[in-house]
Amino acid sequence: MIEDPEHRPVGLQALAERHGVGLEAVRHLLRALQAGQGNMAQFDHPDLGGFGQWSRGGMVMVGRMNDHALKARVDALCTELAAALPLSGFREEAASGNWWPDELGLPSSAGAQNTTRYAFFPEHRRLAIETDGRLTLYDTGERIVTGASQQQGGSSSLRFSGPQGSFSLEDLTPVEREAAVAPSAPTAGSASSASSAAMSGSSAFAAPPAAPEPPSPSPSPAAPGTGSADILSVLERLAELHKKGVLTEAEFSAKKAELLARL
Repeated sequence: MIEDPEHRPVGLQALAERHGVGLEAVRHLLRALQAGQGNMAQFDHPDLGGFGQWSRGGMVMVGRMNDHALKARVDALCTELAAALPLSGFREEAASGNWWPDELGLPSSAGAQNTTRYAFFPEHRRLAIETDGRLTLYDTGERIVTGASQQQGGSSSLRFSGPQGSFSLEDLTPVEREAAVAPSAPTAGSASSASSAAMSGSSAFAAPPAAPEPPSPSPSPAAPGTGSADILSVLERLAELHKKGVLTEAEFSAKKAELLARL
């Protein structure tokens, strides 16, 4: 039986002293490595330079970017801790041979060990687990699955790793096969279309626009000389024009006779 390194305080204390960090920093890094299946670790501890990341193969990032001695210390500590971790036993599985519901599409990560296998679908926020031929779907919410490990037999001992840290199936909510695809949030285009449709629907019940009023007929010019007062006024003006010599006697007499005929 492989002993869990975290339960060997004497060994961890010696490791901390050898690398010049505190015991809690070693334990923090050990948990991060377990979450990353011994291949990567995301950590945030003052003894390790604050927030940083380590990946197997030599990639090291620490908060104090120019502290090369700290990078070497973190790399050596992670490498030694990762070598002491037991292998998870999960192997990566190609995204083929759909044993999960077709409507989920292709997973971003998948793996298998013995009679248990998993597949993660970030677009639908679903995690599919098959154990002994029995399929169960889980709602992952905002969690992202990048790997899995199994400490003992059975799907209940599965632990998954991701950017938010490690979690187990007990942290997830099982869903029915009918709810395999999570409803996606409406896009801006669909919201705009819905808003336009709503506006169109409401306009169907709105009162029709008032018909334009027909232009009022322009008043016909009054016939000249239709009133006696107007005729007398015209006669006075004609008399003035005749007196000034503008109208001849014949013209004045003709006009005068015409106007008097209208009275």
